[in-house]
Amino acid sequence: MPDRVTMTDISKRFGANAALTSVSVAFQAGSVHALMGENGAGKSTLMKILAGVHRPDQGEILLDGVKITPAAPRDALDAGISTVFQEHSLLPNLTIAENMFLGREPMRHGIDHRRMEAETAAALAELGLRLDPRRLVSTLSIAERQFVEIAHGIKGNAKVLILDEPTAALNAADVEILNRNIRRLRDKGVAIIYISHRMEEIFALCDRVTVLKDGQWIATHDTADITPDRLIALMVGRPLQDLFPPRGQTTGAEILRLTDLRLTARSRPLSLTLNRGEIVALAGLEGQGQQLLARSLIGAHLPHGGTVAINGKVIPAPSIRSMQREGLGFVPEDRKEEGLFLGLSIAQNITMGLHARARDLAPARSYKAVVARIMAAMKVKGRAGAPVASLSGGNQQKVLLGRYLAAEVQLLVIEEPTRGVDVGAKSEIYALLRDFAAKGGAVLVLSRETLELIGLSDRIYVVHDATIMAEMQADQASEHKILEAALQGGRGADV
Repeated sequence: MPDRVTMTDISKRFGANAALTSVSVAFQAGSVHALMGENGAGKSTLMKILAGVHRPDQGEILLDGVKITPAAPRDALDAGISTVFQEHSLLPNLTIAENMFLGREPMRHGIDHRRMEAETAAALAELGLRLDPRRLVSTLSIAERQFVEIAHGIKGNAKVLILDEPTAALNAADVEILNRNIRRLRDKGVAIIYISHRMEEIFALCDRVTVLKDGQWIATHDTADITPDRLIALMVGRPLQDLFPPRGQTTGAEILRLTDLRLTARSRPLSLTLNRGEIVALAGLEGQGQQLLARSLIGAHLPHGGTVAINGKVIPAPSIRSMQREGLGFVPEDRKEEGLFLGLSIAQNITMGLHARARDLAPARSYKAVVARIMAAMKVKGRAGAPVASLSGGNQQKVLLGRYLAAEVQLLVIEEPTRGVDVGAKSEIYALLRDFAAKGGAVLVLSRETLELIGLSDRIYVVHDATIMAEMQADQASEHKILEAALQGGRGADV
């Protein structure tokens, strides 16, 4: 296959920081090429240079053998380079169609809204999505917004499509729709550059993989010629099995008990327990009730019967405030929308739980020592006064976890603990969660990555149709056992 894009000797500095140093890589037409590395490795900077967001300090870019120098995203788009960045760029106060055509609205006695809406509906339909083009983006779910971003990226005849963590907010069915469309575009000759931290996606979808580390090119391989272990070792210097800390050896007293909880009007009751010192996972197929269960604990979902007890005390009507008082912390899947205050500093985000705990009209306190201790323990890279929006995904996640460690919670409920986080930061977060449990805390965790749940947890509950189908020890679990339990109602598992 011919090279569609060749980037040669690309270097870029931001002040004293060398983001890229003499990176050379080629992306072929009709190929899906993964770009991997830890946060800070230079992946996003390299792609932003190709997309016209940044200009390189040196080096050249060839598109189909012709030198290009995109000075702005519009230049790259006009050349046939389309990008879907991880950070959503849609404007929430505009409709889907208005976002799709922003800056290039068709005109016919003014803006041709009918044409915009028709073409938007067609673009979304290609992805299997039936959304009203007149809907405001602010009313869409995270997954729906991601699909609109992707539809916007592939709209038109792009020669190059850059996808940055495209599946982070998608369920299994949506991922398959996306993958089908990626393969369709690949077969049409599009060069697809795919950035993801999910190993199974890389090996299922990508033809080649390039690894960057500390702003430098490390290696390029066909995915058929490399193993996950070898790929991780290239990125972080250690094999896959070393990412997870050892499991806990002992457990303490019971901290959480759910009894005959019915998540929906028609679902069967479920019961579970969680002890101090444990990490317990909720596994199963996407959308089967794991999130409903977690959010029932904070009052975001009202169950249809059953009881929730913490430390033996029944909580009659769980709410965010009442569960905070009982020592529960909740880390949502979407840390930017539901967890962090992006406009505030690292220190302010960490101490938010401490301030929330104070009584009304209590004098403000300084928590500088607490912030310094938490940032050191969490290995957060940044100044305490820096805006949390300036951090990488891994550091943002650690700040959110740090908020609850500072507040000395007893129980952490955490959705997607490493969503959009690189392999190195994943290992640090796993170690933090295990350390929290070892010191007498307890963790209830949800994740779309089954291998993550198996490697991180002590016990696993398999959820299907809003009830628990099976319970198994994590060291005896496998993807096959979990899937079998989910599909066969618990048969074949250690119930």
